[in-house]
Amino acid sequence: MTKISMVSPPSKRMDLRLVPAVLVTWPVALAGAFIDAAWSAAVAGILASAAGLLLVGPRRHRPAPHRARTIPATIALACIMGAAVAVHCAVMTNTREEGPLAEAVAEGSGVLIQVLITGAPTEVRVPGQSNGNKWSMAATLVEVTSKGSVIRGSADLMVMGGNGWQDVRPGQRVRTSGTLKAVREGQTQAALLSASSTPVLVASTFDLRQSSAEVRRHFIAASSWLPPDPAGLMPGMVTGDTSALPESLEADMKTTGMTHLTAVSGANCSLVLGGFILLARCLRLTRPIAGVFAACGLMAFVVMVGPDPSVLRAAVMGAVGLAALIGGLRGRSLTFLCLATIVLLLLDPGIAANVGFLLSALATLGIVLLATRVASWIPVWVPRWLAAGVAVPLSAQLLCGPVIVALQPQFTPYALIANVVASILVAPVTIFGTLAVPLSVGLPWLAAVPIALAGACAGVVAGVARFFAQLPGAALPWAEGPVGIVSMVAFSMMTLLVVWAALHLAQAMAGIVGLHDAVVILLDRWLGKRTGGRASSKET
Repeated sequence: MTKISMVSPPSKRMDLRLVPAVLVTWPVALAGAFIDAAWSAAVAGILASAAGLLLVGPRRHRPAPHRARTIPATIALACIMGAAVAVHCAVMTNTREEGPLAEAVAEGSGVLIQVLITGAPTEVRVPGQSNGNKWSMAATLVEVTSKGSVIRGSADLMVMGGNGWQDVRPGQRVRTSGTLKAVREGQTQAALLSASSTPVLVASTFDLRQSSAEVRRHFIAASSWLPPDPAGLMPGMVTGDTSALPESLEADMKTTGMTHLTAVSGANCSLVLGGFILLARCLRLTRPIAGVFAACGLMAFVVMVGPDPSVLRAAVMGAVGLAALIGGLRGRSLTFLCLATIVLLLLDPGIAANVGFLLSALATLGIVLLATRVASWIPVWVPRWLAAGVAVPLSAQLLCGPVIVALQPQFTPYALIANVVASILVAPVTIFGTLAVPLSVGLPWLAAVPIALAGACAGVVAGVARFFAQLPGAALPWAEGPVGIVSMVAFSMMTLLVVWAALHLAQAMAGIVGLHDAVVILLDRWLGKRTGGRASSKET
């Protein structure tokens, strides 16, 4: 059986050919959310023209070396991908500006509308709200009646409603009344529906997301006998459902930088995918069959927790992150990450402005670039699983830190140690909890054992969050704006240097001594020139 190395140093050079495509498509997609359709079309034309010039230009000159010929082709590919994203942005913007809801949004009058629910309701806590919290969900337009005229068409919108909207499910077609409003800049939906009445069910069709919601409710009910902290945290760590999470625990996890554990992230998908890969290798399946088996298992996990866009992105990034750690694909991990990012931006340019997508991409990039290298610095007598458990969260934290302080200008000094301790328990919570989810639907009595094991580990994670959140200086103020971002970048680089120096004391001391000698020599020469110049002036 082939042994999978998790922390061996990289042996192949990174392939950077798709990096320019990411550097072009991401800004184009981000700009497309804030400019009109005409400007997006103009950007697409400029990029397409640049790609044509880059592809045609080299043919008019004499043959160049292979590496020199690939540079124009690489940049041309980036321009083509950017043009495709710009075209998609132009189509989306045109739908929002000229679509079936544009007139109703501009008038701001009341409407009677039928929509098809496409997303699960999410609670929006409104401070000081006396009549309960609000609920938001994604939907698709069926028809809208405004000022006596009925308009039918296709458009995505976000619904915001009060009590009664928490019970709607994906796949249901409902009728309601309300007001259509313009969305904020950067959002991809055509309008925001502020519902003024409870929904009336018109029809219902099968939707995988509705089945996933039912499965999650059975899982929460099956784990309700646990103490409040693990009963609320475990569903969040396994399926991303935080409806039962205590508010105090949620605040403590935010203080210690552990809120990413309460969502289906790339780490969850990596664990599930890695578990299926190990199972396939134990069954002695060939590499292609093992890959298909693991991919099917990951797809089943995605369907089980709900095929929402965030879960699909996590699945893609989780597969890339696992590819960065296993030995067989080393050197190509950055290529896979760039390809996954480009495909996701082509399918949905709106995610360019999604902070969760940015953090997921940066965390995966940190694993790709730094995790195996940092783990290789750790002495060989340290267990490899522990080395990987320290290297992975450290690498992700270093790259995500500047974005986190831009969103929330505070420094959490215990975030790294808290995440390192929690990372040891994420695997058993994910594995045992994932096993318990399908059992909780058909055989709830049999699910008690994996729920107890996963709940015990989740309880320890909750205890870690509460312990570090209560320590002095758990949340320190940090500079806001560009100053805070730049200072966090410098702090991350300094942290990486300190980690390297702590694990390479002899080399670090030799470097410090060499730097000291070089400074002494430069000072001697500088002082010698100054004193020599003064002496010569006195003699004259």
